[in-house]
Amino acid sequence: MATANTHRHALALSLFLIVGVHILGNHKVSAKCKEIIPSLVSNCSRFVRVPGPKVPPSAACCQVVQAVTVADVPCFCNLITPAVEKAISMEKVVYVARTCGLPVPPGTVCGSYTVPPKFV
Repeated sequence: MATANTHRHALALSLFLIVGVHILGNHKVSAKCKEIIPSLVSNCSRFVRVPGPKVPPSAACCQVVQAVTVADVPCFCNLITPAVEKAISMEKVVYVARTCGLPVPPGTVCGSYTVPPKFV
């Protein structure tokens, strides 16, 4: 029997996928950006959801993130809309990216979020 929490997570993931499809249908993005989004959603979405604490990403999530280059970051950042920001935490996105070795440059703007400096 599924719990209410499970239903909420499924709904959040469904909304994220719907938003992703909408974004891809309405924006011209690089082919690589389009190709990686489904893998990012399936492997990393649980680590970037708005509710909950920061959790180190899985090896599978990092494998997908490592396929992204610094040059690809603007493509992904252009896809961040207010609707996407309601579903995912940009702070967690940067945490996951940096934890997986993707150096997201400070000052990068993703939606309404500006990436802060990396604190050591």
